Amino acid sequence: MSLTATQADTGMPPDGGFAAAVEPFRRELLAHCYRILGSIHDAEDLVQETYLRAWRGFDRFEGRSSVRRWLYKIATMACLTALETRSRRPLPSGLGAPSDDHRVELAPGDPSVPWLQPAPDALFGGEDPAAIVEGKSSVRLAFVAALQLLPARQRAVLTLRDVLSFRSAEVAEMLGTTTAAVDSALRRARAQLATAGPVQDDLAEPAEESRRELLARYVDAFDRADADALVNLLRADVELEMPPVPTWFTGRRAVVGFLADHVLLHRQQWRIVPTAANGQPAFVIYQRTHDGRYEAYGVQVLTLIGARVSRITVFVDPSLVPAFGHAPALAR
Repeated sequence: MSLTATQADTGMPPDGGFAAAVEPFRRELLAHCYRILGSIHDAEDLVQETYLRAWRGFDRFEGRSSVRRWLYKIATMACLTALETRSRRPLPSGLGAPSDDHRVELAPGDPSVPWLQPAPDALFGGEDPAAIVEGKSSVRLAFVAALQLLPARQRAVLTLRDVLSFRSAEVAEMLGTTTAAVDSALRRARAQLATAGPVQDDLAEPAEESRRELLARYVDAFDRADADALVNLLRADVELEMPPVPTWFTGRRAVVGFLADHVLLHRQQWRIVPTAANGQPAFVIYQRTHDGRYEAYGVQVLTLIGARVSRITVFVDPSLVPAFGHAPALAR
């Protein structure tokens, strides 16, 4: 959402000086709020709130810090306030152990659990390949999911220090605390992430030509409902999770077996449209209805290691499809 749209929604009058000073930071603030909140919808709301607060206080901004640091202070405090009344957003892999047997009964989803959401690359400047390569690790699903394990304040400190490279003194000023408290929180956050296991996936993805071929074969397998065609595309230790379903699977036999029994039942049952999320290959998913139309189903994000798929994360949430710039339904 642009500053003009924000002004229209909130009654903010046009202010060329304010807009010129703050608008260049919108996308990086959106990424920052997303890392802390784990929800692209919430992040967009909090960035809009950040700009409204900044506009209200712009006449009192005396340049004691940079505009960028001032905006990050407002955005971070807004996120911490929001988290006082919101639960953390996990993935199923953060709540329990996986199953290696595709025949298990799926556990019912808990509607009270707010699940982690994917984020479209386009919102973070995805049209610039260099920006994606540089910043992809800090918005990858594994990293954002691991952040959700941390207490809110540690989450903020770690992102400000390790992702955005603010100095401890600057973070202390933003959070209204001491440098010693920031350093202590950072040590605890790093230690907790280390005990949670690796949070950075191996980014040795295949070369672009191999990547395109892999994704094309993946799409073709779904179009033809051919689960066997996926066998050579998946790592032996591939994982599948499908929030809001708590049950998740590990191992190629379990993943392919589940897809064959429950997902890939009919040819052209699914239409999957390539996109990009969290610096990773992704698809917007539509499911065919009885009348031949395709209705939004959710978003699927792939993690690649080498020339194979190592993780499939299917977000069964039709409301995410418009966030990725696609229609809620397709014609026959």
